[in-house]
Amino acid sequence: MNLELFIARKIYFGKEGKRRATPPVIRIALAGIALGLAVMILSVAIVVGFKKEVREKVIGFGAHIQVTNFDSNTSYEASPIAVSDTLMKVLSAFPGIRHVERFATKLGILKTERDFQGIVLKGVDEDYDWTFFQENLKEGRVLSIQPDKNSTEVILSRHLSDLLELNVGDSFLAYFVGEEVRARKFTIVGIYETGFLDYDKLFVIADIKQIRRLNHWEADQVSGLELRVSDYERLDPIAEALYFHLSERQDRNGNSFYTRSIKELNPMIFNWLDILDINVVVILALMLAVAGFTMISGLLIIILERTQMIGILKALGESDTSIRKIFLYVSFFLIGKGMLWGNAIGLSICWLQSRFHLLKLDASVYYLDAVPIHLSPQAFILLNVGTLVASMLMMLGPSYLITKIDPAKSIRFE
Repeated sequence: MNLELFIARKIYFGKEGKRRATPPVIRIALAGIALGLAVMILSVAIVVGFKKEVREKVIGFGAHIQVTNFDSNTSYEASPIAVSDTLMKVLSAFPGIRHVERFATKLGILKTERDFQGIVLKGVDEDYDWTFFQENLKEGRVLSIQPDKNSTEVILSRHLSDLLELNVGDSFLAYFVGEEVRARKFTIVGIYETGFLDYDKLFVIADIKQIRRLNHWEADQVSGLELRVSDYERLDPIAEALYFHLSERQDRNGNSFYTRSIKELNPMIFNWLDILDINVVVILALMLAVAGFTMISGLLIIILERTQMIGILKALGESDTSIRKIFLYVSFFLIGKGMLWGNAIGLSICWLQSRFHLLKLDASVYYLDAVPIHLSPQAFILLNVGTLVASMLMMLGPSYLITKIDPAKSIRFE
C-alpha cells in the first residue's frame, strides 16, 4: 500500500469517505483554481473562435490563394490572364490544393430610382464553390450559372439591399465606366449577410460572362484564379511552393502569373488576428499565477494545521521526502476538485454562448454580431494538463517548509 497516499486521503477526506470541514483559506484556493481555469477556457475558446470566424469570412470572399496577372495593381480593375484547361489541371493536382475556380472583378455603380452605391461586381464561373454564401444566405438562392447561357442573376448583401431598398426578385441597373459608360440590368435572386461590413457593402456576385462582355475579354480570360487548400495550417508553404512553380510559366499572351496567399492580400487583418495570441498568453499567465498563489497559501495553511502530525511522523522515522509527498497528494486532490469546478463553469458558459449567443457584438467594429466560441478537444486537454502540471510544480516550493519543522518542538505545537 502507498503509505503517503493513504495518509493524504485521511487528511483530505473525513470518516466514511466524507469531506471534512474546509477552512476558508482552502475554499478560497479552490475558488481560485476553478475561476482561473474557467477564465482560461473562455479566453482560448473566444479568441480561437474569433480568429476562426473572421478568417473564414475573409477567405470566403477571396479563397486561400489567388493567382493573378503579375502586372496587375491592387485594385479590382485587374489586367486579365488567359487560363487554359492544362493550367487548371496542373493547379487542381498540385499538392495541398483542394479546389480551383475562376473569377473576375469590375468596379461599378448600383443605381435605383432613389439612391446609388459603388460596388464591386465579382463574376464567378460554374466551378465556383458556393459553400460560404450558402451558409450566409438569408433569402433566396445562389446563382445558377450555365456554360452556354449569359445569366443576369446576382446575389448581394443585406447591407446593400436595405440601403437601396431592394428585395429578392427586384431588378436594378448597374453602370460601368470604361472607354464609355455602359449599363447592365440585373435581377436579385439571393441576399446574403456575413457581418463583415467591409466586404458586405462592396461585393455583388454575378456571372463571370457579364464581366467578360463588359471588358471585351475572350472566353478564357479572367481576373485571376482562386485556390482553396485542404489544410489552412499549411497555407504558407503551399503558397510559397505554388509561387515558384508558376513563376516561370506564362499564359498564351505572354503574361506572367503572380501568386499570393490571403494573408498577403489582407496583411492588416491577419496581423491583427496574430496579435490576439499575445492577449491569450497574458491572460493564461495571469490566471495561472492567481490560481498558483492561492493554492500556495492553502497548502501552507494545511501544513501549519498539521505541524504536530508532521513532528510525530518524523519521530516515527518518516523522511522529509515521504512527508512532502503526503502534502503534495493533498494538493493534488484540492487542485483536481478546483479543476472539476472550473471545467464545469467554463464549458457551461461556452455551451450557453454558442447555443444562445447571449453576448452580442457590434458587427461594424468586430465583424461579428455575437461572441464566437470554438474550443477544440486538443486545446481543452492541453489547458487542463498545463494547469495541473504548473500548479503541482508551484506546490514544490511551499512543501519544502516541512523540512524545517523540528520534531521536538512540533509535537508540543498547539
